[in-house]
Amino acid sequence: MSNLVSVPKNGNLANSNSNQNFPTLSNWLDDIFNRDLPSVFSSNFNTGITLPKVNIKETADDYTVEMAVPGLKKSDFQIDIDNMVLSISTETQKETEQKEDNYTRREFGYSSFKRTFTLPESVNDEKINATYKDGILSINLPKKEEAKQKPARSIKIS
Repeated sequence: MSNLVSVPKNGNLANSNSNQNFPTLSNWLDDIFNRDLPSVFSSNFNTGITLPKVNIKETADDYTVEMAVPGLKKSDFQIDIDNMVLSISTETQKETEQKEDNYTRREFGYSSFKRTFTLPESVNDEKINATYKDGILSINLPKKEEAKQKPARSIKIS
Protein backbone atom coordinates (compact mmCIF):
# COMPACT_ATOMS: atom_id res chain seq x y z
CA MET A 1 0.00 0.00 0.00
CA SER A 2 1.37 3.42 -0.95
CA ASN A 3 1.82 6.33 1.46
CA LEU A 4 1.74 8.83 -1.39
CA VAL A 5 -1.04 11.38 -1.40
CA SER A 6 -2.25 12.95 -4.59
CA VAL A 7 -2.19 16.76 -4.27
CA PRO A 8 -4.72 18.75 -6.24
CA LYS A 9 -3.43 21.55 -8.50
CA ASN A 10 -4.50 24.22 -5.98
CA GLY A 11 -2.14 22.68 -3.38
CA ASN A 12 -4.90 22.16 -0.80
CA LEU A 13 -4.46 18.95 1.17
CA ALA A 14 -7.89 19.14 2.82
CA ASN A 15 -10.01 16.04 2.57
CA SER A 16 -12.62 16.53 -0.12
CA ASN A 17 -15.22 14.83 2.11
CA SER A 18 -14.66 17.28 5.01
CA ASN A 19 -17.22 19.79 6.17
CA GLN A 20 -16.85 22.79 3.83
CA ASN A 21 -18.12 25.22 6.49
CA PHE A 22 -15.24 24.48 8.87
CA PRO A 23 -12.34 26.90 8.20
CA THR A 24 -8.90 25.46 7.63
CA LEU A 25 -5.90 26.79 9.56
CA SER A 26 -4.63 28.45 6.38
CA ASN A 27 -7.94 30.25 5.77
CA TRP A 28 -8.11 31.34 9.41
CA LEU A 29 -4.58 32.82 9.32
CA ASP A 30 -5.26 34.54 6.00
CA ASP A 31 -8.39 36.07 7.51
CA ILE A 32 -6.47 37.44 10.51
CA PHE A 33 -3.64 38.98 8.50
CA ASN A 34 -5.81 40.37 5.70
CA ARG A 35 -8.14 42.29 8.03
CA ASP A 36 -7.80 46.01 8.55
CA LEU A 37 -5.88 46.65 11.74
CA PRO A 38 -7.90 48.05 14.63
CA SER A 39 -7.59 51.79 15.15
CA VAL A 40 -5.51 51.19 18.29
CA PHE A 41 -2.63 50.10 16.03
CA SER A 42 -2.97 53.03 13.64
CA SER A 43 -3.28 55.77 16.26
CA ASN A 44 -1.10 57.07 19.04
CA PHE A 45 -2.04 54.67 21.84
CA ASN A 46 -0.91 57.07 24.58
CA THR A 47 -3.46 59.75 23.74
CA GLY A 48 -5.74 58.37 21.05
CA ILE A 49 -4.70 61.15 18.66
CA THR A 50 -4.69 60.17 15.02
CA LEU A 51 -3.46 62.13 12.04
CA PRO A 52 -5.67 65.25 11.96
CA LYS A 53 -8.21 65.68 9.20
CA VAL A 54 -7.73 68.55 6.77
CA ASN A 55 -10.11 70.61 4.62
CA ILE A 56 -8.67 72.63 1.75
CA LYS A 57 -10.83 75.32 0.15
CA GLU A 58 -10.05 77.43 -2.90
CA THR A 59 -11.59 80.80 -3.71
CA ALA A 60 -10.74 83.30 -6.42
CA ASP A 61 -8.28 85.06 -4.08
CA ASP A 62 -6.77 82.35 -1.89
CA TYR A 63 -6.59 78.82 -0.54
CA THR A 64 -7.50 77.96 3.05
CA VAL A 65 -6.20 74.89 4.87
CA GLU A 66 -8.26 73.98 7.94
CA MET A 67 -7.05 71.30 10.34
CA ALA A 68 -9.06 69.95 13.27
CA VAL A 69 -6.66 69.70 16.24
CA PRO A 70 -8.55 70.33 19.49
CA GLY A 71 -6.88 70.42 22.88
CA LEU A 72 -3.67 72.13 21.80
CA LYS A 73 -2.32 75.65 22.20
CA LYS A 74 -1.17 77.77 19.30
CA SER A 75 2.35 77.62 20.74
CA ASP A 76 2.30 73.81 20.21
CA PHE A 77 2.38 74.20 16.41
CA GLN A 78 5.36 74.56 14.11
CA ILE A 79 4.44 75.82 10.64
CA ASP A 80 7.20 76.08 8.04
CA ILE A 81 7.45 76.69 4.33
CA ASP A 82 10.48 75.50 2.40
CA ASN A 83 10.73 75.35 -1.38
CA MET A 84 6.93 75.67 -1.74
CA VAL A 85 6.27 72.82 0.71
CA LEU A 86 4.08 73.72 3.68
CA SER A 87 4.81 71.68 6.84
CA ILE A 88 2.54 71.63 9.88
CA SER A 89 3.78 69.73 12.92
CA THR A 90 3.40 69.48 16.67
CA GLU A 91 4.97 67.61 19.56
CA THR A 92 3.43 67.46 23.00
CA GLN A 93 4.59 65.75 26.15
CA LYS A 94 2.55 65.31 29.29
CA GLU A 95 3.72 63.95 32.60
CA THR A 96 1.71 63.48 35.80
CA GLU A 97 2.70 62.11 39.18
CA GLN A 98 0.45 61.12 42.06
CA LYS A 99 1.96 60.25 45.44
CA GLU A 100 0.06 58.53 48.21
CA ASP A 101 1.23 56.98 51.46
CA ASN A 102 2.09 53.56 50.07
CA TYR A 103 2.44 54.11 46.32
CA THR A 104 3.51 56.52 43.61
CA ARG A 105 1.85 56.58 40.22
CA ARG A 106 3.64 58.32 37.42
CA GLU A 107 2.29 58.55 33.89
CA PHE A 108 3.61 60.27 30.82
CA GLY A 109 2.43 60.63 27.28
CA TYR A 110 3.87 61.82 24.02
CA SER A 111 2.11 62.69 20.81
CA SER A 112 3.21 64.23 17.54
CA PHE A 113 2.22 64.57 13.92
CA LYS A 114 3.50 66.21 10.76
CA ARG A 115 1.50 66.99 7.62
CA THR A 116 3.11 68.41 4.49
CA PHE A 117 1.53 69.96 1.40
CA THR A 118 3.16 70.96 -1.87
CA LEU A 119 1.87 74.41 -2.71
CA PRO A 120 0.89 75.47 -6.22
CA GLU A 121 3.03 78.13 -7.92
CA SER A 122 0.10 80.54 -7.68
CA VAL A 123 0.52 80.96 -3.87
CA ASN A 124 2.16 84.15 -2.61
CA ASP A 125 4.34 82.55 0.09
CA GLU A 126 5.28 85.97 1.55
CA LYS A 127 1.71 86.61 2.76
CA ILE A 128 0.78 83.26 4.34
CA ASN A 129 -0.80 83.60 7.79
CA ALA A 130 -2.32 81.23 10.36
CA THR A 131 -4.86 81.37 13.18
CA TYR A 132 -5.92 78.85 15.82
CA LYS A 133 -9.39 79.12 17.33
CA ASP A 134 -11.81 76.62 18.88
CA GLY A 135 -9.59 73.63 17.99
CA ILE A 136 -9.29 74.58 14.30
CA LEU A 137 -5.93 75.60 12.84
CA SER A 138 -6.62 77.75 9.78
CA ILE A 139 -3.88 78.69 7.33
CA ASN A 140 -4.60 81.30 4.68
CA LEU A 141 -2.58 80.98 1.46
CA PRO A 142 -3.19 84.09 -0.68
CA LYS A 143 -2.77 83.81 -4.42
CA LYS A 144 -0.38 86.00 -6.40
CA GLU A 145 -2.13 88.89 -8.14
CA GLU A 146 -1.53 87.45 -11.60
CA ALA A 147 -3.04 84.12 -10.52
CA LYS A 148 -6.30 85.55 -9.13
CA GLN A 149 -9.41 84.98 -11.19
CA LYS A 150 -10.60 88.09 -12.87
CA PRO A 151 -14.33 88.70 -13.21
CA ALA A 152 -15.95 87.96 -16.55
CA ARG A 153 -16.36 90.96 -18.82
CA SER A 154 -17.92 91.59 -22.18
CA ILE A 155 -15.81 92.62 -25.14
CA LYS A 156 -17.40 94.96 -27.67
CA ILE A 157 -16.77 94.31 -31.32
CA SER A 158 -15.53 97.36 -33.22
